[in-house]
This record gives sequence, structure tokens and C-alpha cells, in this order.
Amino acid sequence: MAAVLFDFSGTLFRIESAESWLRAVLAEIEPSLDETEFRRKARALERVGALPGGTHPVERIPDELAHLWEARDKSAELHRAAYTGVARQVPLPEPGLYDALYDRHMTPAAWSPYPDALEVLRTLRERGIGVGVVSNIGWDLRPVFREHGLDSCVDTYVLSYEHGIQKPDPRLFATACAALGVEPQETLMVGDNRRADGGAAALGCGVHFVDHLPVAERPDGLRPVLDLAG
Repeated sequence: MAAVLFDFSGTLFRIESAESWLRAVLAEIEPSLDETEFRRKARALERVGALPGGTHPVERIPDELAHLWEARDKSAELHRAAYTGVARQVPLPEPGLYDALYDRHMTPAAWSPYPDALEVLRTLRERGIGVGVVSNIGWDLRPVFREHGLDSCVDTYVLSYEHGIQKPDPRLFATACAALGVEPQETLMVGDNRRADGGAAALGCGVHFVDHLPVAERPDGLRPVLDLAG
């Protein structure tokens, strides 16, 4: 392999828990929520899929949000509208909390790299293998990589909202290959979503899947990539 492409959320990084996410934002306004009510709200937000990078919605997406949800990663505006829209299904003490929650998830503090992420990226770079990040996302994740010390190991970022194209569209993977100057047949895509990340196979890339697990439960899930990349 001449290059390895990585997904972001659930592959290299994991978002904080819904409780941590909600607690961080509520701390700014000191709301009158007791612990029982707080936990209930956090679970409800998780069920509707309000936490970007978290679990997929358990509740059905409302009809009026369905089209927006399907296209959410094509622009920053669509992404914010989709996630704040589903979050508004859960009553919160202050109307400004929905945007505050969305803003919180874009901060480096909301994300943790998987334990072996830096080691794997650094080893690939040392071997002269190109490294790219290909993500369905509505905001600039580069500050997250910089804050956690992984940015120096990444050669290119191809983000859906910057191109108006979502995975599994092969054009997004083709853009990454072109940026790295490699052919798809000599490129490996690593991700946690079989539909979205599996779209790289249509271009001719190899594909390897990892499990979207909490950081503590997946200490070395990325290390097999080093064997696959040669």
C-alpha cells in the first residue's frame, strides 16, 4: 500500500459520552436540573441521535427532518440544522442550549484519540506511506488533530462539507487519492461504517473496518492496519 485513508469519528477519535457532553454545557449556565432529570435528558438526547459522532438515532427521525438528516454532511449549515433539529425533540431548560451543545461537540476537549492512533499514524509516516483523513462531517476537525498531537502525521484532509459530497460517494475517496498522488488500487480505507467507508471499494481501494467502541474498550484496534499496509 502506498497510502492509508482513515475515517475520523469511531476510527481515530471517539466523542465523549452524552452525559459528559450535556454536563459540560449545563455547567456554563448552572441550570436547575437534579441528577435524575439530568441523566434522563442525556439518555433522551442520545436516543434521538443528537450527539454528532455518538450513537445512531434509536428514535425515528421526524418526517420534517428526514431530508435534512440524509444530506447533513454536505455543508456546515445542513450539519448544524440537522443535529440541533433532532436535539430539539428533547425539552431543555434554556433555548440556547441546543446551539451550545452543537458548539461543544466541535471542541478538541469533546474528543479522545484511540490509544493506538498516534502510534499507527506515526509508523505509517515513518514507512513513507501517505496518510489521509476522509470524513463525513460538517465542521473543521483539523484543530482536534492539532490539539491531540496527530496533525503532524496527516498529509491531507478530505471533509465532506468542504466538497459537498458524502461518503459512500467514490468521488470523496478519489479526491483523497489525488491529493496524496496515489492510485486507488494501492490505497487502504480504514473506517467503522460499512456503508459509508465501504464506498471506497467501488473506486478500487482496499477496505478495513474497525469497531466503533469506547476508547477504553478498543486499545489496539488500529494496529492490524500496520500489517495490512505492509
